[in-house]
Amino acid sequence: MSFLFEKRLIHIYACYYMPLFVNRKQFSYFLPFAKNGINNQIEQAILRANKLGVKVISLAALNKNEGLNGGGILFINKYPNLKVRVVHGNTLTAGVIVNQITKHDVNEVFLSGAIALYLCTKQVRVLMSTSSSERFQKILKEAPYEYQKYLVHVTKYQAAKNCKTCIVGKWITPREQKFAPVGAHFHQFVVPPILPYRNDCTYGDLAAMRLPPHVKGLGSCEYTMERGVVHACHAGGVVHSLEGWTHHEVGAIDVQRIDLVWEAA
Repeated sequence: MSFLFEKRLIHIYACYYMPLFVNRKQFSYFLPFAKNGINNQIEQAILRANKLGVKVISLAALNKNEGLNGGGILFINKYPNLKVRVVHGNTLTAGVIVNQITKHDVNEVFLSGAIALYLCTKQVRVLMSTSSSERFQKILKEAPYEYQKYLVHVTKYQAAKNCKTCIVGKWITPREQKFAPVGAHFHQFVVPPILPYRNDCTYGDLAAMRLPPHVKGLGSCEYTMERGVVHACHAGGVVHSLEGWTHHEVGAIDVQRIDLVWEAA
């Protein structure tokens, strides 16, 4: 079977929400010659969900990898008339992480991924790690003028030497981790999670959410977690369905929706 769907999940989510399972090993997502085959499996799953009348299909995990299919944009561009909504769930993942940060009064972060725009508007100084000056300037121009001073372009991990809050938006090696100061905390916004190399630092788990205790009769599609707990990106798909949102959530995160999605969740 190309797609592994648990019958119980189909029973619960049919015509409402469907999590996507692709029968591939994690490492194969990083093999260039496997890219087309994986995308073909995802595409067929989306078309199947569309035919079944499913409202929302959640990509999640590595199925939404930017280098694989642009966070789902590939399928939306190919099939612009899809009735099923394709959702990567990254907006809620971002919501979980930024709420962890803002409630602890963090005033500076080292960031190697998305959500720089959101944090700078909260007056958090963002050391934005990117080798592309063009990408940084594009994001800088999108920030309101009064908050642009909170965005700082850095190109080397050494810039994190005094920053104790690191948001990891792409995989980093143990060598790259060593530049963080003692006592730094790594917030994970990346799949697969980074290796916890530093004994003198702490590492967050991948963002997850728990169903309210009064909710009964629902299982979980997360075999690595206890019942009723799912990764935030999967929860994002459920919220998308429950709210009746009709847009696709693919590609780059719309930072204007982070608070909206968080409050809805």
